[in-house]
Amino acid sequence: MKNKGIKGSVSRRDFFRLVTLGGVGTVVLPGLVNNNLTASQNFERFQKPDTNISDALKYPRNDNSMPGKYPGKVIRVEHSKCITDNKIDYEIVNQMIEKSISALTGESNTDKAWLKFVSPKDRIGLKVNPVAGKQLSTSLEITRAVMAQLMKAGIPKENIIIWDRRAMDLADTGFNDENFPGFRILGTEHKGEDGSFYNSEGKLLSEGMIDKDWFYYADCEEKYDAETLPYMVNEGKYSYFTNICTQQVDKIINLPILKNAGSSVTLCLKNLAYGSITNTGRLHKDLWSETCAEVCAFPPLRDKVVLNIVDGIKGCYQGGPGASPEYITSFNCLLMGTDPVAVDRVGYEIILKKRIDEGIQKQETAKGREFLNLAQKYGLGIADLEKISLEKITLA
Repeated sequence: MKNKGIKGSVSRRDFFRLVTLGGVGTVVLPGLVNNNLTASQNFERFQKPDTNISDALKYPRNDNSMPGKYPGKVIRVEHSKCITDNKIDYEIVNQMIEKSISALTGESNTDKAWLKFVSPKDRIGLKVNPVAGKQLSTSLEITRAVMAQLMKAGIPKENIIIWDRRAMDLADTGFNDENFPGFRILGTEHKGEDGSFYNSEGKLLSEGMIDKDWFYYADCEEKYDAETLPYMVNEGKYSYFTNICTQQVDKIINLPILKNAGSSVTLCLKNLAYGSITNTGRLHKDLWSETCAEVCAFPPLRDKVVLNIVDGIKGCYQGGPGASPEYITSFNCLLMGTDPVAVDRVGYEIILKKRIDEGIQKQETAKGREFLNLAQKYGLGIADLEKISLEKITLA
């Protein structure tokens, strides 16, 4: 909503990196589950906190609004040699992206294909996902390939921004000046040159990166201690959008990772929703699915995300959204589409099949697709598998 005057062994940093950005079922609190009820009965008995989703739906849509130019269309490109000995082949990845965007648009000229989504006048934000660290971040190779193809299509270098929620995670995973010289790299939550989250007046530096005109309201809140607050920015019942997506970019290209979040997935919608607002720690227990869908229904995301490219070169099927090495695997694929719901549904099926094959779960759970069904309800895309057009391309 646009504000109109409405008022253990894991390091602590890694804990907040993974848990506060965690997946469905990440945190279980004492007394949360009644052992005398079935899982579905436990799930249904909770009354969901109210949110301001109705306000989001009042804003008129435009030509860029989700699900974009190609509703329900998903391209899956595979190449068996895109990664060898944990080293990603840039040239192969670049080719995979070229094939994907040509297949999606029907345009053999890749420059023209890119210009269906962006123009040289647009400020373009590449929303990466570095939350799981170097082992399972949006790959630098895919990011470089997208940037190179954008510039080849005529997008000025100075108009391309790499961004995510936390500047520290970006730096840790290689999104830095050394690897991307001359590009702007922005994180909402960040530290000053002295290594502190606070300025000389005791105010969080990250407050200067939020836009209080746009917020997600939910009737739940949580108190944060002094070490947690810098990773949340604010307490209370409001989660504010980063001004990166409200003010600093005109178009967003979403670059999530193919990975699980409990029995669900953290792909397009989750990367956008939890990466674009503050004060998310309060939202996991009761509103994980709602947050994934509802935050994306607000204009700063709904009307600016023009393309989704899921990095499935490698991913994880258990332990996500963190990076448990024993569950990281090479899926050797990319998923592309303008419809984030359809892309997420295809990715969900890939992860679900792998989890069942590995014996982690026997069948689909009731909650796994809840966020997709909500997103479809809000007009963000197509969640029904039979209505999705999936084109598979095998390059090698």
